[in-house]
Amino acid sequence: MPTRSVLLLTALVAPLLAGHSSRPPAPGTYAFVDVTVLPMDRERTLTGQTVLVRDGRIAAVGPSASVRVPADAQRIDAKGKFLLPGLAEMHAHVLGPQQPEQLNRDLMFLYVANGVTTIRAMLGAPNQLVLREQLKKGEVLGPTMFVAAPSLNGNSAPNPDTAMKLVRAHRAAGYDLLKLHPGLSRATYDSIVSVARAVGITFGGHVSQQVGIDRTLEVRQSTVDHLDGYIEGAVADPLKRRIMSPSEQVPFSEWMAGVTEEKIDELARRTRDAGVWVVPTMFLWESLFASFAPESAATRPEMKYAPKQWVTGWITQKRNASQANGQAGITPELAQQLLAHRRKLLKALADAHAPMLMGTDSPQMFNVPGFALHRELRLMGEAGLTTYQVLESGTKNVGLYVERDLKQDGKFGTVAVGNWADLVLLDANPLESLDNIGKRAGVMVRGRWVPKSEIDSGLAALAARYAAQ
Repeated sequence: MPTRSVLLLTALVAPLLAGHSSRPPAPGTYAFVDVTVLPMDRERTLTGQTVLVRDGRIAAVGPSASVRVPADAQRIDAKGKFLLPGLAEMHAHVLGPQQPEQLNRDLMFLYVANGVTTIRAMLGAPNQLVLREQLKKGEVLGPTMFVAAPSLNGNSAPNPDTAMKLVRAHRAAGYDLLKLHPGLSRATYDSIVSVARAVGITFGGHVSQQVGIDRTLEVRQSTVDHLDGYIEGAVADPLKRRIMSPSEQVPFSEWMAGVTEEKIDELARRTRDAGVWVVPTMFLWESLFASFAPESAATRPEMKYAPKQWVTGWITQKRNASQANGQAGITPELAQQLLAHRRKLLKALADAHAPMLMGTDSPQMFNVPGFALHRELRLMGEAGLTTYQVLESGTKNVGLYVERDLKQDGKFGTVAVGNWADLVLLDANPLESLDNIGKRAGVMVRGRWVPKSEIDSGLAALAARYAAQ
């Protein structure tokens, strides 16, 4: 089925010049004075606040009249501005060791420039473990990064025994979680679940055809990314068995016609009850299935922050996807029906209070890291989620996921004393419009302040470098 396709990261990049490579200054003491705070612990705003940051942590939050600002603090006049936790990209891709190290540093800067202070790299390699520590120590400017292991799929894990050995090896190597891709048999999947639980590592990603969403929810897989398996599961059981069978090809039109709102609502409730996080990646699926000329997407403003080889590859990828859809009997009308089902599913999950995490699968087809997140937010809002629900998926929920599922320090995602100072300062209230997320006055990454002037100059330098390729 087309929604179970493995999306390959375009790796056509040229050697790049240096930039964003110097060690960032150590966190100091800062005071955001007279700011409106969005704590994100619940839907509310606190006006006239001072937020004090010391050594990378939030040291005080309170009315400006009652919070003493130390003499050595850098004061940030935030009157008329809005302070909220940094956002997260929970389905990111970071490049492997065969690519220039500078390109990964560029990706990290793009995330920070867009207010993203946490990422989950979903296709790991040993060089990413090194980068994770460099980011943690402040040797590279960028978000906190959690790294998934190399993919477990039908090729890398063709049988239970191989899968069990890989789970133990990935755990010993220090990866934060396991990444599942399609092609796993039911027996292999069950062995991954068993051993992962025994050695203490979580797992998430795709839903294999022979596993299905029902089993995935039953075992409480940590995350289901791309809403994978849900549309296949939102049909009556006889049709579902045919869709899951590797020996039968169900016409796409029959599959789409079999999806019901009752089944969607049932899956949403079961997801909530299982406590399984969903990472929707709505914008990527729009790129895969919506009808548009790929050359038009290549003219979007953020494309100047992507290597030219990527953009050229994305144009080809979109053409190939459109051709493959046609060969599979997916007409533009049926593709729109699929996208409509996904939007209904996302709204049902939100209405059921199923746990949700923000993500885009960048860099993928026309997904420029950081910038794609703003397009994702817009689509989530258009699906019917409230602005608070959308923002919650990239702030508070992420800290909860890291603490509960990764068993690591989840003290971030809300503006609260003791939490890491991962913050975004905006010129307008994001609760009034998600577009206001783009109106950044600055970003703080674990206490390291990056003002708008530094963001703008960094983006300009990056665009000039890529234009000169």
